[in-house]
Amino acid sequence: MTAKCTVLRPGMGTTVQDYPGRTGYWQIGVPPSGPMDDLSFRLGNVALGNPEGVAGFEAVMAGPALRFDEPTQVCVTGAPTRVTVDGVMVPQWRPVAVPAGGVLDVGAVSGPGLRIYVLVAGGLDVPEFLGSAATFTLGRFGGHEGRTLREGDTLALGETPEARPNPVPAEAVPALSRHWEIAVTEGPHGAPEFFTRADIETLYRTDYEVHFNSDRTGVRLIGPQPDWARPDGGEAGLHPSNIHDNAYSVGALDFTGDTPILLGPDGPSLGGFVCPVTVVAADRWKLGQLAPGNTVRFAPVRAEHAASRRELGLGRRASLPAVLSAGGDGDDGVIARRDGDTAVTYRRSGDDNVLVEYGDMTLDLALRSRVHALHQHLAADSTAGLLDLTPGIRSLQVRVDPDVLPVSTLLGLLSAAEDAIPAANELVVPSRTVRMPLSWDDPATREAIARYMHGVRSDAPWCPWNIEFIRRMNGLESVNDVFDTVFGADYMVLGLGDVYLGAPVATPLDPRHRLVTTKYNPARTWTPENAVGIGGAYLCIYGMEGPGGYQFVGRTTQVWNHRHPQRSGPFEDGTPWLLRFFDRISWYPVEPEELLDLRADLAAGRGGGIEIGDGSFSLVEHEAFLDTNSDSIEAFRARQAVAFGDERRRWAEAGEFARG
Repeated sequence: MTAKCTVLRPGMGTTVQDYPGRTGYWQIGVPPSGPMDDLSFRLGNVALGNPEGVAGFEAVMAGPALRFDEPTQVCVTGAPTRVTVDGVMVPQWRPVAVPAGGVLDVGAVSGPGLRIYVLVAGGLDVPEFLGSAATFTLGRFGGHEGRTLREGDTLALGETPEARPNPVPAEAVPALSRHWEIAVTEGPHGAPEFFTRADIETLYRTDYEVHFNSDRTGVRLIGPQPDWARPDGGEAGLHPSNIHDNAYSVGALDFTGDTPILLGPDGPSLGGFVCPVTVVAADRWKLGQLAPGNTVRFAPVRAEHAASRRELGLGRRASLPAVLSAGGDGDDGVIARRDGDTAVTYRRSGDDNVLVEYGDMTLDLALRSRVHALHQHLAADSTAGLLDLTPGIRSLQVRVDPDVLPVSTLLGLLSAAEDAIPAANELVVPSRTVRMPLSWDDPATREAIARYMHGVRSDAPWCPWNIEFIRRMNGLESVNDVFDTVFGADYMVLGLGDVYLGAPVATPLDPRHRLVTTKYNPARTWTPENAVGIGGAYLCIYGMEGPGGYQFVGRTTQVWNHRHPQRSGPFEDGTPWLLRFFDRISWYPVEPEELLDLRADLAAGRGGGIEIGDGSFSLVEHEAFLDTNSDSIEAFRARQAVAFGDERRRWAEAGEFARG
């Protein structure tokens, strides 16, 4: 008979997590999830004799009360709290016995820190989704029914381990604080390209405050606004924080406009904002214990001196409240450059990621083709220690286990790959046509704008109507021209997971259809699922509800199959995501009520009004098209540039660039 525990009180935000979480799906927008403080979680498991990664509970601010139907051992770690078994106080950081029918009661956080971990001998026996039991609540999958715990939930326990339980050694217990120092490496986007030298100096000497609006997706910080090294982001957007979308690292300090956010384990895999520093892997546990009102100071370290995340004892340096460092690498996050017909820049993104960038900061499908060739080459090589490959618009992020594949060795492999991969103009790839319904200026997107104006800011240049803002920024005569442009375009998918769960970042193949906008600053706190927006020169379909910054044009059907692993309509067996790299999306208009019917149709496992056909894309043919239409393309770009400049002047006069 399987042992079980029953939830008498769920605690706050309590979920099932495992370590290292859901790996290998970063390129299509599925975050790893897993414990935000991996160190406390793993130490508790090891104390019980479990494998360090088996599933356990994570709670925020207040823990659960659980009744166990069989005798078991538990270990409570993380932030300090009152723990009792049948009303008798028991210690944290050491295994304690709970008798059959006994109640483990974990109280509220009573000191520094934010998250509590409850580990159980044998772990929790819950179904896996994409290879992990970790809960991703925004995606509604993993853990216990893809959600936080509720009163009355019953969870099965795994088999009790044979290993003898032992307390967590005192020297291994992490030091919690209200004033944190966190080790970071320089890059990927440093000075003087994106930030001024003074900006970076300010970043290192500032005690940032943790904002109350923080969660597992990211820790929002309050601090000084950068001066910025660039006047704007060019094709990527009007704000100097905007860049062509690239992959993020967990732990990156992401400037979404002027707001710094430390990206968490439920954060986005892809986005178009600069990140000046990245928390080293061994210090990312601290993100899980940052409480509102705490202060954070970033300490630059050399990547090669960063502790190993594999360490759980003194080698992790977690018991030390300060970061011991003589300084960073001093290279602004640029590890190496390679000259050639297509220049290559290798940027550091933590001690476990290298961002490989091609060419200049422009939207060029030849650069995306080069990224694809490198991606395919590395994926076929199956090098030990290579964990994830995530393409962006003109970049490929390569994530490694530095204990197996050091970054210095990786750079040699990347250099050799450049000599081996074919020329970009030889690229011919499968490219399906995907025709989808679009409810133009949908009521759900109007509601999101209204919420933004009420709760964030009402004076933004893109309010009250994003479509009018798009018209103005692109020098079009009427909003009908925006409609005609969007519905006349073929959007090529260049990345997936821009805002989670297979959400595409796509751009029109015809440059005359490339409407350029900027992103919300600050970002929206709510975006309806499958809203369609434009940011920079890119279109995105939001894979789920959540924050966002693209300018709305409407809403479409689902791009993620929540019925997975059950096949549903146009979704293929084994893959809950609808779209692929290099798909070509086009739209046909529907009324809002018709869209709701199509969404219900797709949710029920039918077609949902999506039409998919096979095809291919040839870069040579595309470049011939560009040559043939070069005059009209340049005329369009010239008109667009004038409107962009006019909008920038309006922003400057209104003090938009000086907003804190």
